[in-house]
Amino acid sequence: MKTIITLITVFLIGINVQAQTLFVGPINTYKTKANSATASKMVRMEVIKTEKYQVLDEYDMDEVNQNSEYDSCYSKSCLIEFGKKLNTDYAISGSIDKISAKIIISLKMIDIHSGTMLKTVNDEFDDQEHELQRMIQIMVHKLLEMQFDQELYKRLSFKNEPVNSANFGRVNNSGPRMGLSLAHGKIEEFMTRPEDQGGLDMFPLMSNLGYQFEAQYVGTQNFSALFEFIPSLNGLEQGKFLPSVSILNGFRFGQAGWEFAFGPTFGVKRTTFGFFDTEGVYGDPGIYYRQGDIGNGTAEEIEAEGYFVEEHLDNRGDLKFSTRWVTAFGRTFRSGALNIPVNLYYSSTKGGGLIGLSVGFNITRSKKRINE
Repeated sequence: MKTIITLITVFLIGINVQAQTLFVGPINTYKTKANSATASKMVRMEVIKTEKYQVLDEYDMDEVNQNSEYDSCYSKSCLIEFGKKLNTDYAISGSIDKISAKIIISLKMIDIHSGTMLKTVNDEFDDQEHELQRMIQIMVHKLLEMQFDQELYKRLSFKNEPVNSANFGRVNNSGPRMGLSLAHGKIEEFMTRPEDQGGLDMFPLMSNLGYQFEAQYVGTQNFSALFEFIPSLNGLEQGKFLPSVSILNGFRFGQAGWEFAFGPTFGVKRTTFGFFDTEGVYGDPGIYYRQGDIGNGTAEEIEAEGYFVEEHLDNRGDLKFSTRWVTAFGRTFRSGALNIPVNLYYSSTKGGGLIGLSVGFNITRSKKRINE
């Protein structure tokens, strides 16, 4: 007898639950590709999948909403009124808003008979609108207090991270660079040496003209890490063509725009083996001789006279690949959308180097996300 009563009770409860009806009202949308009607259909589909309620379809609702008077029914009182005309137990409505780099979904469930708000849920998702159906699925399950895929939720949820996050914007400071550099050491000697001795016969202060391509790979409001690629031409004002390419790793600090960068510079050079006559044994003091310029003297014979035969920069020699190390420090000055980077730098090599000043400009046209 008890078994029969239990079965009848379970059956009646099942009928009662099955008899509960629900309708999905209009879902307000803002700046999404899905309009209100489409969003309502997506929510309705996910509620149907749960099999917890009898869900009215849009054709059942159109019988009552013939004059489209409930197309903008978002408030609690309006939904209750609409639900009573539909003769349902519950109503679900809400909104989907696309703001900045995130999608905000809010859903609410109303008891039509008691006129009370049963539950509201809202959450922020990353701007991946092609996954809107999955986001709605998660929110419907949260509203109905059902289990949902936590791993999927982690992948779709909005992550308010300061570094490498899809929501963080950056300003690209790429632009032209121009300046002056002063040589010292062996580079100065090579630049001022006469051309008939393999030098460049130029003043050791020369111009440089280039363009900086900048890519930010880490960024926060007060710190940025940058990749900088700078091709440049040097010495054009003195009729020389001295190309170089710098690849730098840069850091920018604070709102003031202080910058620090370092990395290699690549170029070409010509070198030969030779020596300098500093005592007038082979000619005038200070004249550079290549090995073989003095008869057929070997390196040993020349070194026996007190000279050192070594590799020197020589425009008459063989073309070779050259490298230098660049360290730069400076600041970016801002005036509205105009950025003016000013940098002091030192380009060093064995026995010499270049110290210089570089100035550039660029205009901030738009902000882009890091992962684009």
